[in-house]
Amino acid sequence: MGGINELFGGMRASSSALSAERTRIDVIAKNIANAESTSMPDGSGPYRRQVVNFAPFLDKAGSSGARVGSITSDNVTPFPVLHDPGHKDADPATGNVLMPNVNVVQEMADLILAMRSYEANLNTQDNFVKMAERALRIAQ
Repeated sequence: MGGINELFGGMRASSSALSAERTRIDVIAKNIANAESTSMPDGSGPYRRQVVNFAPFLDKAGSSGARVGSITSDNVTPFPVLHDPGHKDADPATGNVLMPNVNVVQEMADLILAMRSYEANLNTQDNFVKMAERALRIAQ
């Protein structure tokens, strides 16, 4: 039974990475969608970029993988300032508007990287399925 667990351990690791990358893709899409949101419904100012932090894990079967450790706000990158006195969120005294700290070009590059990682994990799972099929054929 240990051999089967080891065989499927690799599949569990790649499926955990698929789940983590899917979350990362969703967060990047949310960042891009809010790249022009200058005010949040709760009145906290412009949209603040979200960042996915991965963490390793080890399950009871001894398989390792990746999971989403946390999703945090980017408090390091400053908000760009745009001078637009006619904007609804402009400071009445200066005419400046705080814009979200989302760089769309950076987000698109991160999205491509996340998609490639997702694709690589899909290929890994496909190879595990092929390996299992070959093992079953040999065992017959």
